[in-house]
Amino acid sequence: MNFEHTEDRRMLADSLNRFIAEQYAFETRDRIAKSPQGFSPDIWRQFAELGVIGALFSEADGGFGGAGFDIAVVFEALGRGLVVEPLLGAVMAGEAISAAGDAAQKGLLAEIIGGTTLAALAHDEPQGHYELARLQTRAERSGDGWVLNGAKAVVAQGAQAQLFVVSARTSGAVDDEAGISLFLVPAKTPGLALRDCPAIDGGRVAELAFDQVKLGADALLGIEGQGHATLERAIGRGLLALCAESLGAMEAAKTATLEYLRTRKQFGLLIGSFQALQHRMADLLLEIEQARSAVINAAAAIDADRVTRERALSAAKFSIGRIGTLVAEESIQLHGGIGMTWELPLAHYAKRLVMIDHELGDEDHHLQRYIALGKEATR
Repeated sequence: MNFEHTEDRRMLADSLNRFIAEQYAFETRDRIAKSPQGFSPDIWRQFAELGVIGALFSEADGGFGGAGFDIAVVFEALGRGLVVEPLLGAVMAGEAISAAGDAAQKGLLAEIIGGTTLAALAHDEPQGHYELARLQTRAERSGDGWVLNGAKAVVAQGAQAQLFVVSARTSGAVDDEAGISLFLVPAKTPGLALRDCPAIDGGRVAELAFDQVKLGADALLGIEGQGHATLERAIGRGLLALCAESLGAMEAAKTATLEYLRTRKQFGLLIGSFQALQHRMADLLLEIEQARSAVINAAAAIDADRVTRERALSAAKFSIGRIGTLVAEESIQLHGGIGMTWELPLAHYAKRLVMIDHELGDEDHHLQRYIALGKEATR
């Protein structure tokens, strides 16, 4: 299999990396992350103009990419720059609309790609424990429409989003795969309350509470009770995006650590000349290459059959979680005390690497899921 990027992807990567290097310096990123909005509308508009958002969607949806390697190229660049703009929400919400929406609902994709509508997937719940099918939010029929009640947790840029793709149970027990439905809920819908707060690794997240939220019949996304497969596909795109973002952050941390080893002197010698530190750095480089292989495998499998796709994604997320934490720890230790200082970008990369492990399922969850999917494949 040829893993060489196409010319279009190389051009996209070059232009995005150049834009981030020139327009998204760490000081700029830090100011954006600490702002009341948690992202920059101006940067978001420029991402849309550069085609960065469009690269995450297929031509059928109005984009010009949408393949696994397109997502990986974009998010690896975002990881290098610690970008906090809400592209992850666009990927997951957009995939759900693309996979299950009717013609009118798919019309929203043009607004997402154009950067005029911020969309977010609202699925995680306070008691969800990463389990995809475990849902307590419920939607019940009311006339021709629906009434939604429940809560969602840690929705990235939730307070700034204009549109949510919300998962809710319309039938079945709390952890049944059958009976899950998806709904399009505008942010200004009466009965929807949001609580905004800063995230520890930059940007902002929100908790959503639905109290007798009335929705029309056209809010249902796809077929009633059959939303689990769509949800799995949407979150699968998110898993690939997070893994690629983590890889980009690892590369940035690696580069910063190598530079430090080549310039920092101790006992009159460059610390990079110490054999013990050389061995630790060599081990780290090998681990990062293993992470890259896992991301490539996941990107190649994103459109494969369900078991192949999901196993590749869980394998990548497990690897990224373990290796990302290792890179964070080793990079800080190799820097010494300065590695923990707030002013040094490395500390922020380390936080992001650790937090990515806990988004959409940590390494323990995905190891168990990988094993379960393997048993499912042999039946």
